[in-house]
Amino acid sequence: MRERELTRRELLELFGSAVALAPALACKAAPVSKDKPMSETTTNDAARMPVIFVGHGSPMNAVLDNAWSRGFAQLGDALAHTPKAILAVSAHWYVPGTFLTGNAQPKTIHDFGGFPRELYEIQYPARGHVDLAKRVSSLLSSRAASLREDWGYDHGTWQVLRHMRPQADLPVIQLSIDHRLPPAEHVAIGRALTPLRDEGVLIVGSGNIVHNLRHAIRGLSTGSTEIPPWAEAFDVHVQNALEQHDNDYLARALSDDTGRMAHPTPDHYYPLLYTAGAASRDDAVSFPIVGFDSSISMRSVRWG
Repeated sequence: MRERELTRRELLELFGSAVALAPALACKAAPVSKDKPMSETTTNDAARMPVIFVGHGSPMNAVLDNAWSRGFAQLGDALAHTPKAILAVSAHWYVPGTFLTGNAQPKTIHDFGGFPRELYEIQYPARGHVDLAKRVSSLLSSRAASLREDWGYDHGTWQVLRHMRPQADLPVIQLSIDHRLPPAEHVAIGRALTPLRDEGVLIVGSGNIVHNLRHAIRGLSTGSTEIPPWAEAFDVHVQNALEQHDNDYLARALSDDTGRMAHPTPDHYYPLLYTAGAASRDDAVSFPIVGFDSSISMRSVRWG
């Protein structure tokens, strides 16, 4: 009898159990860069916002003091100008359709299982921004983007933002990922979002450049700290493409054996395509966070 495929929710529950049993997460981190100190942060309505992709990893990074959570905080500290709002694209709103949160006060969603109680008690009380959601919907009118009020901030968004913006003092909206679309269309949607950067909106993608959750669970369960060659190879290939602004490569990266091993499902990869699409070729590309947590790449990317 063929073994039933586990759902993403069931895999996350297994991941939570493995994290709880492991004495420590397998962590291979590089130093986090500090391009701009927090003292330079100011408000400037005319400033063009950078674009950021964050490797969010385990939900435990929401509460742990580790290289990753400190890195998320420094991503916020390094912003030279305070955004007017944040548009988040999370791996965890992966549905048939393009939608935006249209809530005035989006709820905090705890979309995982098997983790400590403290994670389920976290609330990220940032307000929504209905006018911004309508503005994004107009930019994506050819893709029939519409507003919904039955979603909120899933952990791909709030576990990062509670470190980047702990005061929860900026309005936040989420954009869904339409899983029916081919990779190049996700890049194109990101490109359509580019005008928001000149309107003071910070675009943040949240996923992971390598995300084979089954392999990560096995590594945590056995205590292995070895990073598989295919994971390192894919991470480097993507790094090179990002440095060269090679969005064509990024759109086809999951089509070979290494890409399929790095991403058995593409949900954690697609947020990278949105952010790469929203970037410009003249944007400087940097990697404020690099390293692996078990076999999951925690690489973050900043354009501009």
